[in-house]
Amino acid sequence: MSACFFLRPFQVLGWAGKGLLAISLVSTVSFAAAAQEAPTSEETEAESSSEVRRVEQGSNNEFSLAAADRLAEEASAAIAAQDYPTAIEKLTNALQLYNELSTFYQELASMFVGVDTRQNQSNRDKAIEAAQNRDQVTYQLALIYRTQNRPEEAIPLLMDILRSQQPTRDLGQQAYQQLFELGFVDAPYED
Repeated sequence: MSACFFLRPFQVLGWAGKGLLAISLVSTVSFAAAAQEAPTSEETEAESSSEVRRVEQGSNNEFSLAAADRLAEEASAAIAAQDYPTAIEKLTNALQLYNELSTFYQELASMFVGVDTRQNQSNRDKAIEAAQNRDQVTYQLALIYRTQNRPEEAIPLLMDILRSQQPTRDLGQQAYQQLFELGFVDAPYED
């Protein structure tokens, strides 16, 4: 009885329908054989994804925390050599890169709130790291401008640090102290 049940749909098709069914079955078998011979796009993606991740996280990537850290180190070397124009250029580039990275990681973290705690925390940690490094670089840049008697360029940077760090944190207190020493604020901040 079950055999008749399976044959009935084919009997309804008639000879023309059976021909189409045969072509369809041959195509399916041929496609399956071809799929076994050639790697699937998923297999290709899996093989190349490890290569992609190595490239993304490698030291040659110009849009990463490692690249921003490298710029900051180059700026420190330029400061030590008293090459202030190079230091300003490197610090400015590092500041911009850290700022972009912090913003992107913060956005990613917010996208995973309530969706995936691990992704949220990982991206949040990277955003905080990038922001902290950005503020350190900003402080170094402000100090260079201050030593060059360019308060109009140092004060906005010190204010950016205070917005990010608040005057209660060490770096925020140092930034406020610089504002006080520059005469921008009247009273020192005492914790």
